[in-house]
Amino acid sequence: MEKILEVKNLELSFHTFAGEVKAIRGVNFDLKKGETLAIVGESGSGKSVTTKAIMRLLPESSSEFKNGQILFNGKDLTKLTDKEMQKIRGKDISMIFQDPMTSLNPTMTIGKQIMEPILKHQNVAKSEAQKMAIDLLKLVGMPQPEQRMKQYPHQFSGGQRQRIVIAIALACNPKILIADEPTTALDVTIQAQILELMKDLQKKIDTSIIFITHDLGVVANVADRVAVMYSGKIVEIGTVDEIFYNPQHPYTWGLLSSMPSLDVQEEKLYAIPGTPPDLLNPPKGDAFALRSEYAMQIDMEETPPFFKVSDTHYAATWLLHPDAPEVTPPATIIERMKRFPNSRYYESANGGILK
Repeated sequence: MEKILEVKNLELSFHTFAGEVKAIRGVNFDLKKGETLAIVGESGSGKSVTTKAIMRLLPESSSEFKNGQILFNGKDLTKLTDKEMQKIRGKDISMIFQDPMTSLNPTMTIGKQIMEPILKHQNVAKSEAQKMAIDLLKLVGMPQPEQRMKQYPHQFSGGQRQRIVIAIALACNPKILIADEPTTALDVTIQAQILELMKDLQKKIDTSIIFITHDLGVVANVADRVAVMYSGKIVEIGTVDEIFYNPQHPYTWGLLSSMPSLDVQEEKLYAIPGTPPDLLNPPKGDAFALRSEYAMQIDMEETPPFFKVSDTHYAATWLLHPDAPEVTPPATIIERMKRFPNSRYYESANGGILK
């Protein structure tokens, strides 16, 4: 498939009173046309900063691109002026933020707010923009869209406000839609509706989606590929089945083991020990080593490169080095691996396990 976005060796820092925070440390990934890429990880791992860097929404006074490229349609977004980015932001690349109430202007009707990007980026009359806004509200499943156009954000429920935010993001048929934890502020029932809506919209408008979340349960339903982030780096990337059923990095094992499951009758839910490292002074070697029971001496000294698991699956862990000792993943991970044909623990039809 055609690549619509490429992030190459991106490094970004924040300048604070305490010093330089190395927030993004050599991130590489691409986004293909029509696919959904989920970026997952704990809070503070760099997910939102990466996508805000793509949108160029970080404050220039305190943030700095140290290295790398963000290539969209052959243009490096890190080199564009703010005026040049304004032509791309909202038109070619749109973003859905976490809290719909803070994304909407409480003093403007939602009709005006949906029409605003249409009038700015498309050469249409106000009457045409109004018709397009009504069609967008219909598209996102808003009842009585003509009447709702005249109402204000406080007159809607949380789920309805998120639908309005999605309508605004889709106003100019963007090539890339970035969704930054769009369901976190919603209850479980509404969350499921919004996720189903996004899957349906992607088929209708053929856009590419970057989906940011810390909820792996959400990922399974929406993503084609998954990138796992930790401490400002991507540590594993692969198809959704590869990440869920054949994970290779100990951090991915920890994230998956901490997910509640109806299949596992454990009294306690697993929690990854320790806390993420301080990026004012990033650790030498593998940043996850101090929290991992599988860490080796080399993890403390050298940063692991990406090792190839398959043509679509890569993980940055020394455990995949040919000379690394054999380790046994947690029992919950082995149970997952039994369902994946290319896993070393795959449970064959006759009941045997291949190692």
